[in-house]
Amino acid sequence: MKNSLLLLFCIIAFTACGQSTSNRTVLGLKQAKAELSEALNGKDIHNVVDNKSPIIKDSLTAVAVAEPILFGFYGKQNITKQKPYEVYHIDNYWVLSGTLPEEYIGGTFVIIIDDRNSEVIRITHYK
Repeated sequence: MKNSLLLLFCIIAFTACGQSTSNRTVLGLKQAKAELSEALNGKDIHNVVDNKSPIIKDSLTAVAVAEPILFGFYGKQNITKQKPYEVYHIDNYWVLSGTLPEEYIGGTFVIIIDDRNSEVIRITHYK
């Protein structure tokens, strides 16, 4: 009985810690649209993305950016089967591709990402 009460208390306590916006300031859709409009109109007020300095500075971050995108296109299982990935930083671009077991017939993904703004330049999967 004590264990059941303890478990019930823990469940209630953890549920109470869930994310809630009731005590948070939410700016809303109107403000989001204003931010988007300002960004698209070329205003770089208070913007750390200057398209000159890298924002993806290491291979771990490049993989962390690429994987969710690739999972969305090709499925998590398909992409993770292609580990270890080849990850190269060439000029201002991250070029990532999958690997296959030796003598395996097939292809792998390739994704190219600009390190200055995270723009995806290319996504493909060879067969």
